[in-house]
Amino acid sequence: MYGLVNKAIEDLVVTHFGEDKWEAIKSKAGVDVDVFVSNEAYPDDMTYDLVSAASEVLGASASSILIAFGEHWVLETAAKSYGAMMKAGGGSLKEFLVNLPNFHTRVQMIYPKLQPPRFECSDVGGNSLTLHYFTHRLGLTDFVVGLVQGLGKLYSTPATATVTAAKSAGADHDVFEVTWGAAAA
Repeated sequence: MYGLVNKAIEDLVVTHFGEDKWEAIKSKAGVDVDVFVSNEAYPDDMTYDLVSAASEVLGASASSILIAFGEHWVLETAAKSYGAMMKAGGGSLKEFLVNLPNFHTRVQMIYPKLQPPRFECSDVGGNSLTLHYFTHRLGLTDFVVGLVQGLGKLYSTPATATVTAAKSAGADHDVFEVTWGAAAA
């Protein structure tokens, strides 16, 4: 994964728990990188190790860490790093989710070695849709839940993502029922 991802994890931890906790997490994960370079590739295992260590050091489940990271990614990292692209994605949560497949195509212009996931929407309704998540990376289902929740906050439209099929349980890909507005309550 690109350094931007690890920098975002660092930002989340330092912002909410302090520099000491971040140093403890890096130590527990065996990561000796002082500064992550945004457009440099790092092994995926390093990112997974940081999340695992964060879970131990912070006394929180990996699931809750990934959900918080997904929200943080949308509200902080993506807003700062891809602000114009985020705005171009749509004027509402629904528009952004429907346009999400095009988002990573544009991001690949910035990060040419990026191996992004692929998203598809189906069963699009007034307050819900089915989101299909295809990736070669395992264990990021909860991150997507956090992304959806973060997008809901970004668009001032409370949103939930409920897993209806999981790759970890043998499905071809992860599938989420996404609801927003009154349907999410």
